[in-house]
Order: sequence, then C-alpha cells, then structure tokens
Amino acid sequence: MDEIKELVTDIKNRKLKPIYFLMGEEPYYIDKISDFIEDTVLTEEERGFNQMVLYGRDVSIEDIVSNAKRYPMMAEYQVVIIKEAQDLSRTIEKLAAYADQPQPTTILVINYKYKKIDKRKSLYKALKKTGIIYESKKLYENQVSDWIRRVLSPKGYSITPKAAQMLVEFLGTDLSKINNELEKLQIILPKDRQITPEVIEENIGISKDYNNFELRKAIGERNTLKAHKIVNYFAENPKDNPMVVTVSLLFNFFSQLLHYHGLKDKSPRSVATALRINPYFVNEYVTSARNYPMRKVSAVIAVLREFDVKGKGVGANAVPQGDLLKELLVRILN
Repeated sequence: MDEIKELVTDIKNRKLKPIYFLMGEEPYYIDKISDFIEDTVLTEEERGFNQMVLYGRDVSIEDIVSNAKRYPMMAEYQVVIIKEAQDLSRTIEKLAAYADQPQPTTILVINYKYKKIDKRKSLYKALKKTGIIYESKKLYENQVSDWIRRVLSPKGYSITPKAAQMLVEFLGTDLSKINNELEKLQIILPKDRQITPEVIEENIGISKDYNNFELRKAIGERNTLKAHKIVNYFAENPKDNPMVVTVSLLFNFFSQLLHYHGLKDKSPRSVATALRINPYFVNEYVTSARNYPMRKVSAVIAVLREFDVKGKGVGANAVPQGDLLKELLVRILN
C-alpha cells in the first residue's frame, strides 16, 4: 500500500517516468494505477490527440514502439496505454531496446497481468534504470480482511471481523470482486454505518448463519447439531456452496490448528502473528485446540485430503457432493 501511495503522489506531483510496467498476479492495483494515469496525466482537451489505449492481442511490440516514439501535439506528454499486455509474453523482451532509451515526452503504461518478466533479462534491467516496475502480488486469504478495512476506513465505513471474513470466504481473494461488492454497499448505506453480517446477508445474499465460517466454528466447538444443520443446507444448495471450497477452507483451518499446537508461546498476540489471523479469531483456535488434540488434527487433515480427491470425482463419481459432505462431517466429529 505504501508503494502505491508513493507512486500515486509522484504522478499527482508530475514526477513522471517514461514507462510504467505494471505486472503481477493481482490485477486490481494494476487497473487502479493504469486508470489513474489515464485520468490524470493529460487534461480532457489534450487526450483527444495525445492518449491512446491499445490491447496486447491486437498489436506487436513494433507497433507499441512506433506509437511511443511519436511526439505529442500541443501538450507536454502523450500517454500510450497497453492493456492485456500479457498476450505479448512471447515477444515482450523485444521492448528492451526502447526501454533503454525511451521517448521522454511519452508516458508508456504496460498492463502485464497475472505474469512477471524475468528479472535476469535485459528488459527488466532497462526498466529499472529508466522507468517504474510495479509488481502487484496476490494477497493471502488472511490478509484480505485487513485490506477490506483499509479500503473502507477512509470512506467513513467500518466492518465487523465476521462480516469481512464472510466476504473473503464467499468471494475468495479477488480484490476486484470484493471491491465491487463494497462499492454497492457504499451506495446503499449511509456513512459511519458499520457493515455487519446482517448487512452482508441482506444486500449480497451470503447467509450469516449457513456459511463456511459458521461451519468451521461449529466444528471447532464440536457443536454437532449446528454443524449438521449447515452441511444439510449446503447439500440442498450445492451451487452456492461447492464442496471443493468447503474442504479447502477446512483444510486451511486444521493446518493452522496443527501449527497452533506446535507453538511455544500461546499468548493471543503471538498466536495472531504466527497464524496470520485477526486477533478477534484467536479464541476460536484456543477452543478448537482443546477439542482436537494434535493427533486428532493430523487424522482430520488426512481425512480432508481423502475427501478433496473424492470431491473432484476420483473414486466417488456417483456420490452426490452433499452426501460426501455429510460423510466428511461424521468422520471429522467422530
């Protein structure tokens, strides 16, 4: 986040570089930076003659260089933005010669999503000298809840830990999808309103009672009745609750629980740091560790591996996923 703030501040202050190479697994910030340059560097009047957006599938490196070498018309700069530049991955290294001596009056923005260029090769070395390389890394699941809070806070909103976790479990770590849902909530809700599980359920359609977060908690507490209710709900609504997601989340939970058992320092702060979880959830792990000794945790992980394979159709082709989930729950709780 600090790197992005610094980059945005420099652009605002007209401390511009001739090339911005935006790469990496997380497209959200690549789009944000590219859009900011597109909307900020030139005035509305200047954009007509001096700003162009090209797509990697439609152009060659030679086309990009040719456009980048043009001079601006009645403006200090021209802006050339290449979207979906990962489609040029086989030939991207040819850009090294231009990157070594870029046109100073051109701002060339390369959106190279889901991939990275080789740091040992000429292009990377040239870009380090003359331009900006920004690598947008995928956030881990345990980092996304904090990201949600950081996004909402400047806009006057807060969110409960459970509500944030519900979004992560339902939408995964795709920041663009999460941001889209947060923007919808900001349209509906007045400022200074806290986003709660009830708000998520009413406006996004994620059940506050029947979700993987509540299932994990019920299993950790050995609340058999509640766990079976949730799994039965999942079995009746398989499209909204795919087994592969449930097994993956439970596997991560029990893997963290195994890590917890191995910790020497089990103070709340130390546990939160070691497991990379919000301190709000530490008590859940303390309770679960009492209910699942280390040997039982290891056995559950083995069962989850077995059902992960079955859920993907290996050795259980004719068994409905809802039935597999019910069997899995019995195996975990017994």
